[in-house]
Amino acid sequence: MNVDGEGGQEGVKMEEKLVFMWGYLPGALPQRTPILSPVVVRLPQGGTSWKDVCGGGCGFAMAISDSGKLITWGSTDDLGQSYVTSGKHGEMPEPFPLPTEAVIVKAAAGWAHCAAVTADGEVYTWGWKECVPSGKVFGDPSTGASTEKDALEKQSLLLTEQVSPRSHGSRSSGGSLSGGDSRGSDETTKRRRVSPGKLAAESSSSVDETLSAFPCLVTLNPGVRIASVAAGGRHTLALSDVGQVWGWGYGGEGQLGLGSRIRMVSSPHPVPCIDSSFNKDRSMGLSRGSMGSEGQSFRVPGNYIKAIACGGRHSAAITDAGALLTFGWGLYGQCGQGSTDDELSPTCVSSLLGIRIEGVAAGLWHTICISADGDVYAFGGNQFGQLGTGADHAETLPRLLDAPSLENVHAKVVSCGARHTAVVTEDGNTFCWGWNKYGQLGLGDVIDRNIPSQVPIDGCVARNVACGWWHTLLLAESPT
Repeated sequence: MNVDGEGGQEGVKMEEKLVFMWGYLPGALPQRTPILSPVVVRLPQGGTSWKDVCGGGCGFAMAISDSGKLITWGSTDDLGQSYVTSGKHGEMPEPFPLPTEAVIVKAAAGWAHCAAVTADGEVYTWGWKECVPSGKVFGDPSTGASTEKDALEKQSLLLTEQVSPRSHGSRSSGGSLSGGDSRGSDETTKRRRVSPGKLAAESSSSVDETLSAFPCLVTLNPGVRIASVAAGGRHTLALSDVGQVWGWGYGGEGQLGLGSRIRMVSSPHPVPCIDSSFNKDRSMGLSRGSMGSEGQSFRVPGNYIKAIACGGRHSAAITDAGALLTFGWGLYGQCGQGSTDDELSPTCVSSLLGIRIEGVAAGLWHTICISADGDVYAFGGNQFGQLGTGADHAETLPRLLDAPSLENVHAKVVSCGARHTAVVTEDGNTFCWGWNKYGQLGLGDVIDRNIPSQVPIDGCVARNVACGWWHTLLLAESPT
């Protein structure tokens, strides 16, 4: 759902930047069938080049042109979202209708809401009303207002299982390498512990348009300039240019990091990351000295936050010292703390201390991070092989991926979809793994993979990757 906050890798300048897409994007093809292999996305008329990819949410995609326009495509009418979310453009990529003077530099999308950062450090957000704080609205707000309470109540009535775009309760029929459908039984048992209201963000049932908000300019404290954003199922994080994290939206599992199960934060609040402390011996997976220091707390290494990520209902942040913090829903171990407890405040992943983390991404139930040395670590839910460990069981502590395909490979950028993962390497190759029912791995079939597999893109050097829920976007350079 989120890339690492660095915006891809810098390299030798090449003549043409291309955007490739694959997976399920209704409206991207007239017959609305999955795209199993990478295809080139055309620029809208008048555009000259692509600048970056931003992934997208449920059924729509986003990228940025070199002129700073946010380009969106993909239909959302039958996937439980308003047309407002994607810009009503269907299969044709078009600029999203933000104020014409806004130059977009970063963007992110959750299940059914979006956020975009301008070159001036401002943030626009739109989509589900409960995800959009009050601010200056752009567009026609007269499409039937409903209160926040109404929105929550209606969304709580939605189906509680988001499995596939069209078939609730179905599993990947592609014949996973990691086993059959029995892997879903444990997941179902666990999910019964969560109330239906908490699972509303994963529904693909219909939501009427009154629940969606037009783009609004987020109101922040005077002098705050935002550098990047991350969007989860129903929550949003924003990172300022001085390394302060701000959050808003739904926080019932602690994904806003405010120390409580606050259900709704309707305006941006600072998230206390650097002020957090951690128990050095909390994780039994790694004990770095001081056997007698049980219960003793230590300050989180670092002075500011340099990258953020949002999963379905959990969040992650990286300090300038390379320490990884996680908070939110922990049922599948996606916080990497060695347990399945929720983390209500940003908590240092102690088993990674001593390893400088450079990038992090979060999916619906899993988290992937990459180190300065280019190693990949994975933890959380693994029902579809999205951890890339070669198995299908969850990991509550970060696990170093040692797949042969990653041997002597330096991972540079990482992104997570709902149940799949993608990385771009320093030498410009792309690897994907996890759920593949809709071709979201770009490997030409619908077979799940539980180990990293290289995506064939001849003649192009990958620079950035961004996963949506059921699709993947790649920014690549091609010599012309």
